[in-house]
Amino acid sequence: MPNRCDVLSKTPGKGHTISHSHIRTKRWWRVNTQKRRFWLPSERRWVTLNVSTKGVRTIDKRGIESVVAEMRRAGKKV
Repeated sequence: MPNRCDVLSKTPGKGHTISHSHIRTKRWWRVNTQKRRFWLPSERRWVTLNVSTKGVRTIDKRGIESVVAEMRRAGKKV
């Protein structure tokens, strides 16, 4: 599963873990993505999206119809 949010386009971040002795090792901060199905009433079909937990809250707040319309304006295939 790709670690990218379809709604917010969040991607993993890179950085260093710094130990007590100040040795730096490379690490990733992954996005908490979930595979979710949403019902689109206007098209009478299910849409499967990889969304972060913040993306799920965005869909709950604004509604799936407006989020999908914005994704299509940005050129994403839904």
